[in-house]
Amino acid sequence: MTPVTYSQAFQQGMREEMQRNDSIFVLGTDLLDRGGHFGQVLGLGKEFGAERIRDMPISEAAMVAAGVGAALNGMRPVVDLNFIDFSFGAMDEIVNQAAKMRYMFGTPIPLVIRGTSGVALYAAQHNNSLESVFAHMPGLLVATPSTPADTKGLLKSALRGEDPVIFMMHKKLSGTRGEVGGDEDLVQFGRAAIRRGGSDVTIVGYSQIVFKAMEAAKTLAESGIEAEVIDLRTVMPLDIETVAESVRKTGRLVAVTEEPLFGSIASEVAASIQENVFDWLSAPVVRVGAKHAPIAHSPTLFEAVLPQAADIDRAARDLVARGQ
Repeated sequence: MTPVTYSQAFQQGMREEMQRNDSIFVLGTDLLDRGGHFGQVLGLGKEFGAERIRDMPISEAAMVAAGVGAALNGMRPVVDLNFIDFSFGAMDEIVNQAAKMRYMFGTPIPLVIRGTSGVALYAAQHNNSLESVFAHMPGLLVATPSTPADTKGLLKSALRGEDPVIFMMHKKLSGTRGEVGGDEDLVQFGRAAIRRGGSDVTIVGYSQIVFKAMEAAKTLAESGIEAEVIDLRTVMPLDIETVAESVRKTGRLVAVTEEPLFGSIASEVAASIQENVFDWLSAPVVRVGAKHAPIAHSPTLFEAVLPQAADIDRAARDLVARGQ
């Protein structure tokens, strides 16, 4: 199968599901002709028309409110915010409406809210990592794919589900390539993937940080340290059992995130592992994440704030040394 980009994988999944189910439509800005800021629905406007690829006024609150209303009435809307940073303009609609209506009224809310997340070549207002914000809200599912295959497979699962999904695609992964599955190859929410096997230390992350973890694992292996790398794929639900099973084998865990560490997904993983498999740990869990600071405009300052492969490598080496 010919490899496709991360953005093309989303596009491919959307096309197949829209052909399968005519209740699916997309609304947002710059979608019909431009195909979105990252080309994520490029060509779908010409194929499906303005009724199903709908350009909206620049109001995130209106977009999400329209999506909630459509979902309540039997449609399957995808609200494309382009940047997840813009979700703050629609937090009441997301958190107080979409997330709570199934609980309050027993009505499915098959709504997907898509946005790019994480840090790229933008300033502070376009560089938020909000995974833990949405994972904290009961009623929301949160997808954080790192590969084209997972992007397509998780999108298909989201579009066939009955709960609102925050679909977070990292800005810096848009052009990465990989093979994807077919029409019925869905990826289950709450099921992590082991990207690399190892016996000495477990490194867990999600989205773009997985590539830094893999880079660190490669350098560790050159020193005889075999790291197991786990990609969470979704952070709500969170597959702690796969992480726990790995830690029972390695005895050590490095939890990594691009978010600031305070209240992060890495912190949740660390706490859950220390609660559930403490007796298997040879050393305390270590977290690696961003500094608690806004992202500077200058790309040269990014490395000072964000976790790098070298930071993961160093944390893993320290853990192995402490656990001997």
